[in-house]
Parts: sequence; structure tokens; C-alpha cells
Amino acid sequence: MSINEKVLGTERRNLLIETLKKAQAPIPGRELGERTNVSRQVIVGDITLLKAKGEPIMATSRGYLYIHPQVDPKQIEKIIVCAHTPEQAMEELNILVDHGITVKDVKIEHQVYGDLTASVMVSNRYEVEKFIQNIEQKNAAFLLELTDGIHLHTIIASHPDEIKSAENALRKAGILVE
Repeated sequence: MSINEKVLGTERRNLLIETLKKAQAPIPGRELGERTNVSRQVIVGDITLLKAKGEPIMATSRGYLYIHPQVDPKQIEKIIVCAHTPEQAMEELNILVDHGITVKDVKIEHQVYGDLTASVMVSNRYEVEKFIQNIEQKNAAFLLELTDGIHLHTIIASHPDEIKSAENALRKAGILVE
């Protein structure tokens, strides 16, 4: 790699950070590649390097997202345990977002790999629909398929009543594990 390529790479990665910091929604790698005149694969490498340098970038099913420090100290995070079939994934996520919840991630305990976590980052029905469509279009498996349906979600709410209400609705649907 020449010095010019290093400078171009550094400039491109700085541009990626600034672009992601300003974004209101995740940006797909393909789009970042188009903006910087490189392939999606180059963007994946750049993002990996930026993460290794401590940049708080998250890869979601809808693209890359810069994780800004939590501004609202009133937000509450909680981990809940759920169990259901893949066909009930949309129902589960819609129940949560309908109660004002943001679903941050999904976690499973894999028998070989240990804890596996994947970003979800949905907070409304539109985002849930896009998330499910992405899984279906890519013919991807839900993590819960590796654990007979049992999984955890980190959820975020602005008030404890939102969590209680969502848990009651999940309980009623037979999805919440207690």
C-alpha cells in the first residue's frame, strides 16, 4: 500500500465517521461505498478498522449506525427472556415497539460459541417490518432457531410503565419467559 492510498484510506474513514455521526438512521454499506467511490467490501474493511480503533459503530440489519452516548439518563435498559417460533418474531417485536420500547439487540447462548449478540435496533412498526423483510429476503435464520426459540432482548424505554405494559402483553401472547 502506497502512502497516497493510506492517506486516501484515512480521509475516507474520517468521512465515514462524520457521515455516520450525522445520520438519523442506519446507512447501508453499499450506499457508503457509493458516497466514497469504493466497493461495499472496502467499506466493511474500513468499518472493521474504525471499530478496532474504538469508534462506536454498530452494524445493523439496515446498515451502519454510529452509537452516540446516551443523552437521556432517564432511559431504562432491561434484559427480558422470550421464547417463540420464527413465525412469531414480528408479533413479538411489534408488541414491544407498540408499547414505546426500542429493541436494542437479541442474544442467545450457543452450545459451541457461547453468548452471541446481534443488533436489532427497532423502535416502530416500520422498522420491524424492514427488519423482518431483510431476514426473509436474505433467507437468514433467526438466532432463536439455534436455541429452540429461547432468546434475550435488551430493551430500552423512557418509563418503567412502558416495560411493565410490554411485559404484560408478551406474557398474554405466551412469549415472555419468567
